[in-house]
Amino acid sequence: MKLVVGLGNPGTEYENTRHNTGRIMVGILEKKFEGKKDKSKIKFLMPDNFMNNSGKAVAPLIKSKKDLKDLVVIYDDIDLPLGKIKISFNRSSGGHNGLGSVIKALKSEEFLRIRVGISSATPKGVVKKPKGEKAVLNFLLGEFKKSELEIIKKLSKTVAEAVETIFTEGKEKAMSLYN
Repeated sequence: MKLVVGLGNPGTEYENTRHNTGRIMVGILEKKFEGKKDKSKIKFLMPDNFMNNSGKAVAPLIKSKKDLKDLVVIYDDIDLPLGKIKISFNRSSGGHNGLGSVIKALKSEEFLRIRVGISSATPKGVVKKPKGEKAVLNFLLGEFKKSELEIIKKLSKTVAEAVETIFTEGKEKAMSLYN
C-alpha cells in the first residue's frame, strides 16, 4: 500500500491556513486520483490530530522498511516561494514540527517528502519570510489569500504528476523532473 500524508491541523478554523498546505494538497490529490485504476493502491491520509502530533497517525500504517519506501509526506515550507515544490529524501525535519513528529514516530528519516512553498518572493525569486517567532507563527496560521489558494490548486497538478512518477518510476526520476 502506497501512503500519501498531508500534514496540517484538523478543524475548520485551520482549513485554508498556510500551515495546512499538506492537508489542502492531499485533499485535492485524492480527488484527482479518484477513478484512476492505480488509485486503489494509494491511501491518502490527513491526520486527525494536530500538526505537532502527526507521527501518531502515520506510525501505525508503517510497519516495515518496505512501507517507508512507499510513504510520501506533503507539507508547507516557509523557505520556498509560493508555487514551488521540492522533493527530498532521508533528510532532517529542517525545524518543521509536524515532520519532526513523523520522523520521531517512525524512528527514521528514510522516506520521501514533498515540500510546498508558501512564502512570497521578490521578482528575482528571493523568499520574503516574516521575522521573529510570533510573526512566523501568525504567518503560518494565517489564511491564504484567494489568489494564493489558486496557485496552490494549480500546483496540485504538478504534485499529482510527481506522486505518480514516484510510485511508477521511482524517487530519483521524480526528483530529476520536479526539483
